[in-house]
Amino acid sequence: MARPRVVVLGGGFGGLHAARRLRKEDVDVTVLERGTSHVFQPLLYQCATGLVSEGSIASPLRHLLRKQKNVHVVLGEATTVTADGDGGVVTASRFDGSTFELPYDYLVVAVGMQQAYHGHDEYVQWAPGMKTLDDALAIRRKLISAFEMAESLPTPEERRPWLTFTVAGGGPTGVELAGQIRELATRALAKEFDSIHPSEARVLLFHGGERVLESFSDSLTDKAQRTLDAVGVETHLGVHVTDVTGTDVEVTAKAEPKTVTRYDTRTVLWTAGVEAVPFVKQLADAMGVEQDRSGRIAVQPDLSIPGHRNVFVVGDIMSLNKLAGVAEVAMQGGKAAGSAIAADLSGSARSDFKYRDLGTAAYIARGHALVQAGPLKMSGFPGWVSWGVIHIAFLAGNRNRIGTLMNWAATLATGTRRERAITYGDPESARKPYN
Repeated sequence: MARPRVVVLGGGFGGLHAARRLRKEDVDVTVLERGTSHVFQPLLYQCATGLVSEGSIASPLRHLLRKQKNVHVVLGEATTVTADGDGGVVTASRFDGSTFELPYDYLVVAVGMQQAYHGHDEYVQWAPGMKTLDDALAIRRKLISAFEMAESLPTPEERRPWLTFTVAGGGPTGVELAGQIRELATRALAKEFDSIHPSEARVLLFHGGERVLESFSDSLTDKAQRTLDAVGVETHLGVHVTDVTGTDVEVTAKAEPKTVTRYDTRTVLWTAGVEAVPFVKQLADAMGVEQDRSGRIAVQPDLSIPGHRNVFVVGDIMSLNKLAGVAEVAMQGGKAAGSAIAADLSGSARSDFKYRDLGTAAYIARGHALVQAGPLKMSGFPGWVSWGVIHIAFLAGNRNRIGTLMNWAATLATGTRRERAITYGDPESARKPYN
């Protein structure tokens, strides 16, 4: 009798933990991932700002799963899926545009989210998001190039737009990115230029809410705001970015009279919201289920799709009990989906998914971070140390943990950032390798 075939779509936190949970089960597992690596997304902003290398936060999936004999890793992107009774078929595309099929008895979908531009996808050419390694490297290129351009221009008026950096979105990614740009300018680059003073770089943070980091308590966000003010980030609350071009950005106040303001800037970075990747709509249509406004799919307590006990949705695209799209939810969800499959194979009853909240954390600036876990609230230096311990622990692979820790230590000791290499090719061609 053939062994059950489990297809896992996505090699992020959810997909990796689902595959690992099945390592001792009598199944054949295929992990389909559009890139070669598992990427630690919470540190993408540090890759973008030259603090860590892309290699420090990306681990080859084949290496991570090399000892798991029942796993086969395949490079490709899921395009369509069918459901037929107790199984179905996933169709995927290769780099060259050809397609192949992956039959499944169980399907775990952990394909994640993409940056949402709220109906203005044209902004992407001027305002990259922060969801992939391609995004991080494109942002690094924009940041380093902006300082280099300013250095070569003769007048302050010409330099000013190049030294004005705009971040849309005041969630954790936006706040972390804004703080890191100021640190890059005031610490790493401060003594390396002759014609400009990088510390004069303006960092504008635009957010539609009444406070940044709204997922944290009021007391913690107040401390975060004070830290942002102290490091020189200019925070503008209650505004939406309503236009982006190659030379400026427009923001509109939410309150009447809805004042419109334009800022001259050559660098706009977008962290204002996420949405499901296009494949999730195809999945929802094939399974006959609805998506919410962000494209997420509501799941049963065991993380299966209603009416399809053999299809699981985990991670950011899962809608259950208002759980946030954070790494820990994806990791626990992937493991729970694997456990549900294992229960079926053993003839046991499935258990409902019970999320264990280990808290949330956000880096504000050197020596300042927030950590919130239930009644525990930490900020300042204790929060910063705790933030570091948490992120090192969750990195995949000892080599990445050691490398990242050494990079952080070297930066603290020397004040410089060595990971500032940029490419000269077309970053747009790297954004969507599957066409």
